[in-house]
Amino acid sequence: MRVEICNPYVMKMAIAARSVDSISAISKRIGLSYGWTYKWALELEKVGMLQRSGKKVILHQENPFYRQVVGFLRAAFGNDVGFRYRALAWFGVKYCFTGTDAVVVWTQGGYNIARYRGFYPIFIRVKESDRQAFAFCAAKLGKGGVFYKPEFSEDFRAVMHEGVPVDSLDATVAFMKKYRYNFEPALEMIQDRYGRRLGVQYREATHA
Repeated sequence: MRVEICNPYVMKMAIAARSVDSISAISKRIGLSYGWTYKWALELEKVGMLQRSGKKVILHQENPFYRQVVGFLRAAFGNDVGFRYRALAWFGVKYCFTGTDAVVVWTQGGYNIARYRGFYPIFIRVKESDRQAFAFCAAKLGKGGVFYKPEFSEDFRAVMHEGVPVDSLDATVAFMKKYRYNFEPALEMIQDRYGRRLGVQYREATHA
């Protein structure tokens, strides 16, 4: 592997790139300027990972350098919870957090349940028309203890909460009420934080 071009930009490009793509589209997905993305695309063309064809860029998935990069990403970040969340933005698909992850977002990280590094599903909604693109990008990270649990929909309404796409607060509250036994503490947090009248009075039992 050519270590001199193994940098965060190249890693993001490897995740974001589709079979047939464009430098412009990749730059938008990874939040990098067109000029800087173009520079690294030229370097990746030299090692045979990418091939320019007019405005298109072809990803050679059997290229040794590409396979090494993907292997490194899986080994280093496949079970990194934070990285898995950040990588979603590079897929270029419409998504939002739902279920337990919506609870985490609305409680600002104050409530999580039944997940640990050895089993950590990330619950998201993904637009049906983006199914193939999502699967292609997600496969690059492998599926270990930390993995995506997508629910595909023709379309869905999402809101932005502190810059994060997520189910609405009403939808999240409805989810928590459906599984009230698990989410009673979170409902109380929502009640206190957002002034919702949910009729929740939960306190953990204390023993003298």
